[in-house]
Amino acid sequence: MFITDDNKKTFKAIILLNELIDDTHKFRTVDNGDDSVLEPLFIELLSKGYIQTTGINYEATAKGQDVYNIFMKRYTEYLKVYDIFSFVDLEKGEFAFARYFDFDSDDAWADFTNDERFDDLRIAVALFKKIDPAEVVFMSFINENRFDTTSSGWQMDLVSDNTWKEIEEICKTAIKPEEVGEDAMADMIGQGSELMIKLLEEEINQEKNNNSNYNEDEVVEEETVTYYEPYYDPYYVSPIWLLPLFLW
Repeated sequence: MFITDDNKKTFKAIILLNELIDDTHKFRTVDNGDDSVLEPLFIELLSKGYIQTTGINYEATAKGQDVYNIFMKRYTEYLKVYDIFSFVDLEKGEFAFARYFDFDSDDAWADFTNDERFDDLRIAVALFKKIDPAEVVFMSFINENRFDTTSSGWQMDLVSDNTWKEIEEICKTAIKPEEVGEDAMADMIGQGSELMIKLLEEEINQEKNNNSNYNEDEVVEEETVTYYEPYYDPYYVSPIWLLPLFLW
């Protein structure tokens, strides 16, 4: 089993913290309508000190903000480091992202990556690095806007089991490291990490070409490239992934 009860609570809590911190939704302690199904989670977050009440509204505490900040650092790394393994031609050892800058539109990119020759290795990479694969799928759902809090009834969708069953099924059926082999996995992760650094450098070059007032941004972006260089080691895992987000 890949997704646990703690996973479910953690993922639901991240969605709620995002709403509270972005101040996109006012969660009230009374007369809360559709939000009433979220009340058990709010009560638990309140008891653990991740949120507090101000008048009749819930708001995130500093402790809750810290948890959310850590998650967002992980999410940023997911997009930079792990998403690159979403389209891999295992037979040829090629990455779709090697041609990312060849396409002028999202539709053209989608048409290219829909080729059956590409496999999704994100779960295999997560398991190889001993990162929770359920969290990686959860992040991919966020990136795809699967938790659309502007849609009617999103609260019920969040507390129902459908999404979590889907995450469990994705984890179960995904390619596993043992199917690829340790040496092949290490080599593939090394190649992916090298490509990631090249793509970051390409981003910098394009920013330089498109922005004559680059300067400070250039320094920040180049520091970002340096930050990800440890990933050349296929066994490297950033410390931000090693601690639990919440203590339930």
